[in-house]
Amino acid sequence: MPRKPITAALVVLLMSGTVQAAEHLTIDVHRDANCGCCKDWITYLKDNGFEVRDHVERNMSAVKQDQGVLPRLASCHTGVIDGKFVEGHVPVAQILELRKRPDLLGIAVSGMPAGSPGMEYGNVKHPYKVIGLARSGQEETIADYPLD
Repeated sequence: MPRKPITAALVVLLMSGTVQAAEHLTIDVHRDANCGCCKDWITYLKDNGFEVRDHVERNMSAVKQDQGVLPRLASCHTGVIDGKFVEGHVPVAQILELRKRPDLLGIAVSGMPAGSPGMEYGNVKHPYKVIGLARSGQEETIADYPLD
């Protein structure tokens, strides 16, 4: 097989991966001024390549309501990416998955489970689920943690 077509194909594949890896991801995070774990989650996002626009809010209940976060899915902070909510201590892998799911309004890790991003306490890891909220109102488990 001729080398030029193979080389050209490899260059195209490598370039497409580079463009995808260089994609700029911005997330808005709405939080209460007094919440330390929210700041830790923001640091986690930045460490994973996100640009974070930090919004300190006086009324988080109103933010959650405006974004369509159901009370049973609530946590301490609410992120917004591509017009979809990211509620609580959601891992980056599921945020990236959310961006590929037009059927979902958002995803949530309810409460503040130990071991979730921003809630690390040594080796303590409580089980938790990442729940997706579909446009139909149905909820689905997107991921179970901890992954062992």
